[in-house]
Amino acid sequence: MNEVIRRVVIRGRVQGVGYRAWVDHHARSLGLKGWVRNRRDGSVEAVFEGTEDVVVDMVMACRSGPPSARVDDVKEEEAHADTSAQRREGEAFSVLPTI
Repeated sequence: MNEVIRRVVIRGRVQGVGYRAWVDHHARSLGLKGWVRNRRDGSVEAVFEGTEDVVVDMVMACRSGPPSARVDDVKEEEAHADTSAQRREGEAFSVLPTI
């Protein structure tokens, strides 16, 4: 299986609605590595590392998010191991502070 790393930025009503917690829970349940954080511009940024099919499923799920969210746009790009490694030491998936 091919391992991939993808960075996504999600825009819409995605802060104050449990979006980060939803991403954290969903990514952990899928066994993904990476992180999620709010951005000061109102978006949510996440990095997912895992097998290609699971990462694709996670990115697709981000297009809907939790029930209280409204996703207007999801930008996706390839990322590198140093980006994924920004997670907290000892954690496979982290919720990081807002930037």
